[in-house]
Order: sequence, then structure tokens, then C-alpha cells
Amino acid sequence: MGAYKYIKQSFEKSYKERSEGLKGRIIQWRTMDAVSKIQSPTNIARARELGFKAKPGVIVVRVKIAKGLSKRQKPVRGRKPSKYGMFYAYAKSLQARAEERAARKFDNCEVLNSYYVGEDGEYKFYETILVDRNSPIAQKDAQFKQLVSQKNRVHRGLSASGRRHRGIIRKTFGTNLNRPSVRAARRHIFRQ
Repeated sequence: MGAYKYIKQSFEKSYKERSEGLKGRIIQWRTMDAVSKIQSPTNIARARELGFKAKPGVIVVRVKIAKGLSKRQKPVRGRKPSKYGMFYAYAKSLQARAEERAARKFDNCEVLNSYYVGEDGEYKFYETILVDRNSPIAQKDAQFKQLVSQKNRVHRGLSASGRRHRGIIRKTFGTNLNRPSVRAARRHIFRQ
């Protein structure tokens, strides 16, 4: 069994048992900024699975995002029954919102992927892997070259969490199953 498998198992165990080390890290993360650059990934095994490489031009950012529903202001000039609710759920997941927040802060980078690292009662923490558009690795490596060519991909729902929200990864209620690409895939499945 390789080293990354052991690292993965130790992270899973610490999440299940809510270990003291994890609690201490989360307490420290709460005091940091909402979007903060870090030296190396916390969960190196998961970062490597998602495409992280320890090379110049590839950075990791930890994003702190508040859990729960968003609160709206009361409507002005009269009671608008359809708009009178106070709390509304976002259509996007917290992970997709965390990726967008990281992309806005580091606007010279493209989002490669992100993963969950922990949570407490108020916040969830995600680590987002970003690639600098002007770095040498973005010009040479084929994987990063294609990524960098898609400008602002996270805001258009092209990252993994964005595609999940749009219903491309998992088909859920409300996804458009009559798109040409989906129709072709369904025809292929039924032919076999």
C-alpha cells in the first residue's frame, strides 16, 4: 500500500473521530482571512488526485465560507408576497461558491479543482487549486494549457462543482435532458 493511501485513511479517521488535531486546525483557520494562500495542501493525497503538482505557478488557497441560508432585506413599499421570505437557499453549492470566491481574489489564475478540508458550526473550509495563466507550467504542460485557455471557467460552471450544479455530472431534477449532447449519449446507451 502506497503512502497516499495511508494519508487518505488517516484523514478519514480524523474526520470521523473529530480528532484534537483537526479541531485545533479549524480553530486556527477561523482567525485567518476568508481567502488565504497556503504553502502546501492540507490533504496532499486528495490534492494530487485532483491534479495538484508542486511546481511554480500552481497555488493552493483555503477558503472559509459561511454555512446556512442567505438573508434578504425586507421589501420596500408594500408587502410583496412572493418576495417576502427572509431566508433563501443558494442554487449553487458552498463548494462552487468557494471556488468563485478564490477566482475573484486571484484573478490572474484559473481554478483547477477544490476539495473539502473541514467545518465547524459556522463555516465550511475548502482548499482550491489554482494555476497561474502566465506561469511556465501553464504554457508547457498539456493539462494546464487546456485549463488556462478556458478563461473564467469557474464563473461559467466549468469546474467540477459547477458541472455538478448544472447537472452534467449527476442528473437530478431540473436538468435539461433534451440537450443534443445528452440525447446522443442516451441513444448510444439504448443501442447496446
